[in-house]
Amino acid sequence: MSEFRCVSLGSGSKGNAILIVAGEAKVLVDCGFGIKELIKRLDNKGINVESLSAILVTHEHSDHASGVARVARKFGIPVFLSRGTHLHRSCEPIDNVEYLTGESEFSIGELKVLPFTVPHDAREPIQFVFSYQNKRLGLITDTGRITSHIVDVLSNTHTLLLEFNHDPVMLRKSKYPAALKQRIAGDYGHLSNQQALSLLEAMDKSQLKRVVAMHLSEENNCPDLVKTSFDACDFGIEFIIADQGEGTDWILVS
Repeated sequence: MSEFRCVSLGSGSKGNAILIVAGEAKVLVDCGFGIKELIKRLDNKGINVESLSAILVTHEHSDHASGVARVARKFGIPVFLSRGTHLHRSCEPIDNVEYLTGESEFSIGELKVLPFTVPHDAREPIQFVFSYQNKRLGLITDTGRITSHIVDVLSNTHTLLLEFNHDPVMLRKSKYPAALKQRIAGDYGHLSNQQALSLLEAMDKSQLKRVVAMHLSEENNCPDLVKTSFDACDFGIEFIIADQGEGTDWILVS
């Protein structure tokens, strides 16, 4: 049986990319790195950039999409994104495009991909659930609030990549301008530690084996605080924290 696995190549405000491998499919989700940096990070995980099957884009913000067009053009990789995301200047040069619509499942090889809509201050943002051989991998970052739809879509996933962006107290005390603080904490910003935990409380976790904390703010959060907050909930689930420099090791979706 072929493995279903994923790895973060780096997670945070300085660049994001996730690689998902299922059978013959190798799918890159977002690319907030330049070509050289992406190649280096892929090489560190034992993957050749030319073997990528597709690039999926969650939204147009630079830490997720700045490298997509250049990588796609150089290596001839098809890009899957929403029409709204494609309208942004960073993604407009991409011509090998497949348009995604929220809640419309499609396949890349044997990997099934379900895009779903989320509240974020972008043109047409989406996140994803991936399915392969009866295992489900959920991804949700860059989301301002938890909706009932999000809870439903992510219930019964086996592995969940979940944003723990900021601690509200650290954000309030930070040197960020007031408008930026309001944006991050708002309904179209980023999930706080408490919001991430509230999603876990609300969703069906009967199949959930592990949670990967994503997109931690280097200024307004810290790994120890995230780990302590998660442990206090006593979910009995494996917990991994992705970082900006190294991302994570390979994670088996099981």
